[in-house]
Amino acid sequence: MDADALTDARRAEWKRLDELSRASLDGSGVDELIVRYRAASADLAELKTSVGDSPQGAYLSTVLARARLRLTGTSDSILTMAGRFFALQLPAALYRLRWTTLVIAAVFLAIAFGTAFWISGDPALIAALGPADLLDAYAEEEFTQYYTENPAAVFMGVVWTNNAWLAAQCVLFGVTGFWPVWTMMNNAISVGVSGAVMIAHDRGDIMLLYILPHGMLELTCLFVAAAGGLHLFWAWVAPGRRTRGEALAAEGRSLATVAIGLVFGLFLAGLVEGFVTGWSLPWPVKIGIGAAALAVFLIYMLVIGGRAHRRGQTGDLVEYEAGTPRLVAG
Repeated sequence: MDADALTDARRAEWKRLDELSRASLDGSGVDELIVRYRAASADLAELKTSVGDSPQGAYLSTVLARARLRLTGTSDSILTMAGRFFALQLPAALYRLRWTTLVIAAVFLAIAFGTAFWISGDPALIAALGPADLLDAYAEEEFTQYYTENPAAVFMGVVWTNNAWLAAQCVLFGVTGFWPVWTMMNNAISVGVSGAVMIAHDRGDIMLLYILPHGMLELTCLFVAAAGGLHLFWAWVAPGRRTRGEALAAEGRSLATVAIGLVFGLFLAGLVEGFVTGWSLPWPVKIGIGAAALAVFLIYMLVIGGRAHRRGQTGDLVEYEAGTPRLVAG
């Protein structure tokens, strides 16, 4: 085959394909673009088979590449994806977890307060926790010193990374079903035991004052993480009309979004814990700062998230990023 002869015969068709690749298209224009793209692809295959690399083939490859991008689209810029993530995907994913989060919070607090008052009301149970002098030292000094014994920035970094890792475990290992439950129960009992020691030494009010500033947001983030993990488990147990693989994939993408978002929420809680909780500010100011941090998170989760949810967002990736799902009739 003569490459020059083929080029002369097809030049007008290739030029038209190039024009369509650059133009604004209606339905008939898209159909024509597809037809001409397939024809030009056959021409390129013929050129490659007959003459190998050639200037004509290089030109046609460029035209086809532009047409392919027009058909398949291109990924969004990093700024566009970041804006969509924080304005739509993340708040929508958080909003979906609101009721499960509330249930987990109620159960956690019931276990923590129940444990604290049960143990503190029985001297034998208090004695079983350890030697009296160690419990005295914990209640009188160690509990409060924990918040100030290290530089604020170092302390903030430690608690942030620890809590972020705990939240990520709840979400990512939630498919097991038991991991979020075990994690929340273990933490609730731990808080309850600490509370029992403090109450037994008439310092329960001190514990509340030291926990509330950062704890309101920190615990809320952990409740959300546990809720996300349980939703992932439920997607596996009850996938609906999807296969279990499809349900897990969609829910996993949405809840990985939650895990990433909670890193930022726990960073804010870490700032409060490191720079507010243990330092010399009036307690109403400290608790007010903690309440403001929680309010920011809840507004983002419930107000902005509710708006995104009503626009059809679920927290999942857009179809271009996630791949086309299986279509289900009916």
